[in-house]
Amino acid sequence: MTTEREIDWNAPGKPRKPTIIGIGAQKAGTTWLSQMLAQHPKIWTPPFKEVQFFSHRFVEEHRQWLPWHFRRSRQTIERRWGLRGDPMPQGLIDYLDGITADPMFTNDWYRRVFAPAPPGSQTMDVSPEYSTVPEEGVAFIRDFLPRARFIYILRDPVDRVVSQMKMHMTRKKKNPREAGPWLELLESEPALFNRGDYAAYVPRWQAAFGPEKLMILPFGRISADPAGLLSEIEDFLGLPHHAYENAERKVFAAPDDLLAPPELRAILADRLQDQTDFLQSAFPPEFTAQLR
Repeated sequence: MTTEREIDWNAPGKPRKPTIIGIGAQKAGTTWLSQMLAQHPKIWTPPFKEVQFFSHRFVEEHRQWLPWHFRRSRQTIERRWGLRGDPMPQGLIDYLDGITADPMFTNDWYRRVFAPAPPGSQTMDVSPEYSTVPEEGVAFIRDFLPRARFIYILRDPVDRVVSQMKMHMTRKKKNPREAGPWLELLESEPALFNRGDYAAYVPRWQAAFGPEKLMILPFGRISADPAGLLSEIEDFLGLPHHAYENAERKVFAAPDDLLAPPELRAILADRLQDQTDFLQSAFPPEFTAQLR
């Protein structure tokens, strides 16, 4: 794996498009996927997760929070270098200056994000909101990235929403024991359901890409067989096998004492029954048994 210190951020190579795209779902292991594949010596990923290019282009409501996303990503990178007690390379500073300056989210900007990738490497963009782009967005992606392969991780619908709700509670530094605050959050955040609308999203991606281009995985395999799962992903991407570190470690796990009340899960099970029915009809039992 090439480290940030070793990268020639101002290399004269041409801007390039990514060849590996993680499209979702949110709270379904995309951070784990990104952290693992970033260790592979033949993969280069930007110093921040989630480029969000296609989200900005095709999902208007996402544009509202993307400036915050890039500010936070840059602060995270700067904080990481600060904790090392090591100054950031000037090339990395120039690179971050360039990709956070207007105009952003143009076709040329997207290519420049991946320009520092070493020769001979594959480039990767993992942005879970990509799964939600409309049909015309999927068609654009198909035509814009003809050489790319796509990975879509599906999680049990109820578990996915609960995990997303826990993320909200953690960010707000709340840990309610009663059901009321959880139910209020459920009613006030439509994105809790939109991000996991498999019945709408999965068919449009399958219509655009066959299994040689689109790999759909069940979330439960990350904990049950991380090494085997990564080996299958490598085969799908045409990469040699690599020994990954910390593949068994949970990523962004909620505090152990942050528990969703049983009545919340019962309500979610009822409201998400259409998603459960879709998954059971679209995938074989051995797949759906591994969603958790």
